[in-house]
Amino acid sequence: MILEALSLVKTLGSVRALDEFTLTAGAGEIVGLVGHNGAGKTTFANVVAGLLRPDGGHVRVDGAAPRAARRTLGLAPQHLALYPTVTPRETLRLFGGLHGLRRRALTAAVDEIAESLRLTRFLDRRTGTLSGGQQRRVQAATAMVHRPALLLLDEPTAGVDPETRRALLDAVRARAEQGATVVYTTHYLPELTELGAGLAVARAGRVIARGPASDLLRDLPGEVRLTLDDEELCVPTTDPAATLVRMLAETTRPVRDVDLRRPTLDDLYEAVARAR
Repeated sequence: MILEALSLVKTLGSVRALDEFTLTAGAGEIVGLVGHNGAGKTTFANVVAGLLRPDGGHVRVDGAAPRAARRTLGLAPQHLALYPTVTPRETLRLFGGLHGLRRRALTAAVDEIAESLRLTRFLDRRTGTLSGGQQRRVQAATAMVHRPALLLLDEPTAGVDPETRRALLDAVRARAEQGATVVYTTHYLPELTELGAGLAVARAGRVIARGPASDLLRDLPGEVRLTLDDEELCVPTTDPAATLVRMLAETTRPVRDVDLRRPTLDDLYEAVARAR
């Protein structure tokens, strides 16, 4: 087991940010950690990365305590934390060096992750001049450059453009296929479906559901909305594509617009609450 976090407790001020939080994951596994703000996702990532000490519980990364395992994990925090006056190449060489890479191995690692995350064409521009999406890719690259056994990505696609989202998802999937364990926090459930991730649903500092996405998302309601000339038709469904085909076949009136609403995090929370 690459990640073993058992019964973690962490109090921040008057808030119990982690309350018996438990999550384990093996090599090559992608875990989508989902939950509303305040669920404990970021605190969990910081504890696993060794940035915070838990008040209780047990954390091991590939068998070692977090501070001893820093070279075997990579963290991309939720908020951008980059040096604006240096280039992405300089940034990646710094982070790779901190994790023990030297000379040709360091150069090769920087070139590889730059190509994977589509950074090559602006590797030598100052980071502060890059777009928000490009900076997100640089930040993710700092966590991946040394090929960690455990990769922690906290909201890596928040507010990004489609190119950045695609580059990040492709890179994450590739790293998992190569054996890395990935914990990926997001509010956007379709990304986790694309990644083939298992789900861990967090609420109030603990994991309240854990399992394959296909199981936890099955039967969650979506909605198909057709806008016609004189009315709007809204049909709840667990199979939006099939429902849309049926609705189009049944109407003879012109269709002005089609909208498919996917299940949301609220839908998942409601389903988990009903099952408990």
